[in-house]
Amino acid sequence: MGRILCIDYGLKRCGLAVTDPERIIATALATVEAHRLTDFLRNYLSKEPVDTIVVGLPRNLDGSDTDATQPVRHFAGRLRRAFPGLPVVFADEQYSSVMASRALSEMGLGRRRRRDKGLVDRTAATLILMDYLQSRSGGTARG
Repeated sequence: MGRILCIDYGLKRCGLAVTDPERIIATALATVEAHRLTDFLRNYLSKEPVDTIVVGLPRNLDGSDTDATQPVRHFAGRLRRAFPGLPVVFADEQYSSVMASRALSEMGLGRRRRRDKGLVDRTAATLILMDYLQSRSGGTARG
C-alpha cells in the first residue's frame, strides 16, 4: 500500500505532509517553493510509493470559493496532467494555517519559531492530511 501525500498549496510556498506506508500517521514532509514543486514531486514519487495526492481546497464557511480556490483548482489540474493515473483529490482546508499556528503555540514553540512560514505550511498540510484520514475512517474532523 502506498502513502498518501498532502499539499497545502500556496502561490509562493507549499507545505507537504505524508502518511506512513500503513496510512495511519501523518507527518510533515517539506516546504517547497511553488515553482519547484513539480520537480520535487517527481523526485519524491520516484523513491516512495504514493497512491493518492490530497490537495487542500480553501473554502469559505458557507462552502463558497475564496480568492485562493481557483489557483488551487488550476494547480490540481496541472498535477493530474503531470502524474496521470495518480488520483488527485481535494480536502477541506478551512483555517488550516490558523489551526497550525495555534498548534505550534500549544506545543510551546516561541514566537520567532511560530513565524517560520515554512513550518506553518508543513504543519497546515499535516492537519489537512489528518482530517482527510479521519474522514475516510469515519472519525470526526478537528474542530
